[in-house]
Amino acid sequence: MSEQLVMRTVAESQSERSEIIFPADANGLGNLFGGRLMQYIDLVGAMAASRHARATTVTASMDHLDFVAPVHVGDLLILKASVNRAFRTSMEVGVKAMVEDVREQRLKHVSSAYLTYVAVDPTGHGLVVPQLVCETDHQRRRYEDAGRRREMRAGETLRKKRLREELPPEWHL
Repeated sequence: MSEQLVMRTVAESQSERSEIIFPADANGLGNLFGGRLMQYIDLVGAMAASRHARATTVTASMDHLDFVAPVHVGDLLILKASVNRAFRTSMEVGVKAMVEDVREQRLKHVSSAYLTYVAVDPTGHGLVVPQLVCETDHQRRRYEDAGRRREMRAGETLRKKRLREELPPEWHL
């Protein structure tokens, strides 16, 4: 069966999520748990990937996550995601998290992450995803950067595989 070339714009994948941070989401200092922020990042990233693929997607990796500033109880957290690049069955999605100062109508950057999602059919097998159409210089830069990150991930995966092979058999999982 031949694969037909489908293309989608970055705008078609863009997703946004907003959360008010409550005490149950925070540690003893009143700061949002890092794991909860990771959950929100994964959810909005999955929304962008699913919109692009028009299919169910699963998280393959969270490649990079920066905690830039704390998020406090009572803050309004805004998360924005879009596909940076589509490969064959996978996509890199960039997510930016910000806190909105509603009085001043300003956004403060608190976290960024890159995640890889794979589109799957109901049996869990990979599906070919549409290629990405970049319409701005910013989108083209993100597209190129995603390709470089993919090359680095591939090198790191190979390095880890070789390290595992050097381990004694009783250490293998």
